[in-house]
Amino acid sequence: MLEALLISQIVLWVLVVALAVTVLALLRQIGVLHERITPMGALTLDRGPKEGEPAPVFDLPDLLGRGTVRVGGPRDGGRSLLVMFVAPTCPVCKKLLPIIRSVARSESDWLETVLASDGDLEEQRRFVKSYKLDDFPYVLSAELGMTYRIGKLPYGLLIDGAGVIRAKGLINTREHLESLMQAKQMGVASIQEYLKLGRTGANGGTAAAAAEKPTK
Repeated sequence: MLEALLISQIVLWVLVVALAVTVLALLRQIGVLHERITPMGALTLDRGPKEGEPAPVFDLPDLLGRGTVRVGGPRDGGRSLLVMFVAPTCPVCKKLLPIIRSVARSESDWLETVLASDGDLEEQRRFVKSYKLDDFPYVLSAELGMTYRIGKLPYGLLIDGAGVIRAKGLINTREHLESLMQAKQMGVASIQEYLKLGRTGANGGTAAAAAEKPTK
């Protein structure tokens, strides 16, 4: 009886040690995966006008009749423009709206925010009313989306005060939206480019040099 109990205890400890080794190995693999899939910021699609190019200019009527909204071209006061492409039928867009409002408020000293969409006018008006979007300029234009080659939503486009595209990409989270601002501040086209510079220039300080570029 005593011998059977001793054997069972030995087997149990062997299993515990094996489990501990397995857990440690898994933790190490998780760490490796975490390094490989660093948050990439807004995903930039290689379509339409590129970062660093002048933004095509549009003068569009505001949905609520508050005048004309200009997208592209130099802006008074040198303020940047964030154009967020959304739609009433886009669930992610609806979840993102409070984040857009929060970022627009916190960055209002240098940034203006415009919402853009296309489709049925009445449906768009219901969307604006339901989600209380009347504090944003809101434009409807299929041509705007086609010119900038917007294929998926929600999509963000950051244009600086001189009318130059500084960053763009699919936006699903606050981190994605803030990455557009970070890309502009670091003087790179996108967060993906910054991370690529960081990997290739780890020994030469390339990423640091990019981050130190002055912004306007």
